[in-house]
Amino acid sequence: MNVTQPTDTVDSAQEEESDSPGMFASLAVRDFRYLWFSNLAATFAMQMQMVARGWLIYDMTNSPLALTWVMLSFMLPMFLFSLAGGVIADRARKKWVMISAQVLNSVVTLALAVIIYMGDVTFWHFIYFGVFNGTVLAVSMPARSSIIPEIVPRETLVNAMALQSATFNLSRVLGPTLAGVLIAIVASGDTSSMRGVGIVYFTIAGLYVLSVASTAMMHYIGAPTTAPGKSMRGDIAEGFRYMREERLILGLLILGFVPMTFGFTASFLLPAFNKDIIGGGPDDLGLLLTAMGAGALIGSLVLARVGDIGNKGRVMFVTAYLWAVFLAAFALSESLITAMIFGAFTGLFGAIFGSLNMSIVQLAIRPEIRGRVMSIMMMAHGLMPIGVIPVSAAAEFIGIDVALLGAAFMLALSMLALGVIFPELSKIDKGHDG
Repeated sequence: MNVTQPTDTVDSAQEEESDSPGMFASLAVRDFRYLWFSNLAATFAMQMQMVARGWLIYDMTNSPLALTWVMLSFMLPMFLFSLAGGVIADRARKKWVMISAQVLNSVVTLALAVIIYMGDVTFWHFIYFGVFNGTVLAVSMPARSSIIPEIVPRETLVNAMALQSATFNLSRVLGPTLAGVLIAIVASGDTSSMRGVGIVYFTIAGLYVLSVASTAMMHYIGAPTTAPGKSMRGDIAEGFRYMREERLILGLLILGFVPMTFGFTASFLLPAFNKDIIGGGPDDLGLLLTAMGAGALIGSLVLARVGDIGNKGRVMFVTAYLWAVFLAAFALSESLITAMIFGAFTGLFGAIFGSLNMSIVQLAIRPEIRGRVMSIMMMAHGLMPIGVIPVSAAAEFIGIDVALLGAAFMLALSMLALGVIFPELSKIDKGHDG
């Protein structure tokens, strides 16, 4: 089946047709190039932060649950504030929303870098920073996500979404390695690793500044799309009403939340797996994250190359089942090499699944409500750590390998159940007309 998009919102002044369609077709659009680089800098910073934060927290607490609490402090604000972010995305100028958010991130990250480098950091500093950072992200991400269909032609949207995924995955390849090496070199045997983590956080702040500069270079402003005079509550209610009435969109939302919660548990709990199963240090943790990121990068580039494929629904289901298989194989790994190999395949199939899901959603939703729908999706993603809590509890009391095996089983089972409840999902073809 095809999902229709009623109107085309690409600004004719901004739309630039690519003369050479292919893997990088959407980068022919000037504003998308700047947005792509901005996202690359920001996601590079986030991946370096994940390694540095995860290593230091687990070194300080030796608890998988502590990792989950910190992730929850970051993700929960997405549940609480993303709806407001969706309304802002539909009401305000998206470019300035994105710039303001990254400026705030730069300042606060710099402050945390100083605290860590001076050796004064505590577990609660990461909780406070997670709440702030998550709130800023919740308010700004709907604008950042919903602006893409407004600056690229519809026929290259899958390519653009795949390249956006590639920015995240490229940072997963390079960011963890750099962060791990920096910590290992600067720490010089200091098991607290605070100097190394502090250096990484200074680097992260600099990357956020680069993201601000690249966003500022965009010409497209992202004008408001909602009618004036509506209340925020009315706008939010309209978003939920749209989700309730559009069964296919609802199915895609659940598909992009429930299975992915189980699929990404390996990333959430990787510091525990690295230390308890592999017996590795920060450099090994960086290699594991790099392997997963390399696989995901390959998956994103493959999808970018094939572009607007047919049978998208069927491909999503097949890649999800393969994701579950390789997650189980990763859980059973007992050496760094085998964990890196199977981790790469989990990244590959997870990236294809996630990019396809997001592309179809972007093609299907009405332009004037896109920001609010994206915020509802973010709100659901903000609940991911809650779903990870049982897995992390099992990791703490039973074993990380058993917990990840259970997550792989639940990934496959949830896909099977969704295929029965929403049979139309597997029948999605192009995802749009034309």
